[in-house]
Amino acid sequence: ARGNVAGAVVAASFSNLAGVIITPLLVAGLMGAQVGFSASAIGKIALQLLLPFVLGQLVRRWLADWVIRHRRLTTFTDRGSVVLVVYSAFSRGVVDGIWTKVSVGNVVTLLILSAIVLALMLGASNIVGKKMGFSRADQAVILMCGSKKSLATGVPMATVLFSAATVGMMVLPIMIFHQLQLIVCAVIARRLGARAEPQPVTV
Repeated sequence: ARGNVAGAVVAASFSNLAGVIITPLLVAGLMGAQVGFSASAIGKIALQLLLPFVLGQLVRRWLADWVIRHRRLTTFTDRGSVVLVVYSAFSRGVVDGIWTKVSVGNVVTLLILSAIVLALMLGASNIVGKKMGFSRADQAVILMCGSKKSLATGVPMATVLFSAATVGMMVLPIMIFHQLQLIVCAVIARRLGARAEPQPVTV
């Protein structure tokens, strides 16, 4: 979308880091005894999500140049890990038999509700960015990051907070939302990028 890439990275990183604590607290407040919430649960989530981030930052000074030189490999690894997370979540659902418990009508309902939530978040993010006078590049960041819900962080949290028998069912809504968000935002990003003024080339 030719937005503020640095701003997007910071926003997404902060969202993921804050989510390690906020998400378990929010789920526990909404669902109470139905989730396995405890200090150890937050610790397990932090171990899976926060620790790799911290380690990555610590070794950045030694690996940054190598990562830049091997961008194709790191891009493949990044996208491949997301594919594996999606596959893992889908496979867990199959093993748990959610497709025998969830009708086609239920899936269609989830898809419609996810589309409504996504449309509301995209609309609200777009309005906030414009009303607060952000630049076009920053508005693109707010639009993209404002609707972000990731399986890459959602699935590890779900496996800690919910029992093995129910985690497949719990992950189904975010599976649907995440795929829908990727498709819709890819289209929006392409259109925003096409409309953006070309960036000046510096020599």
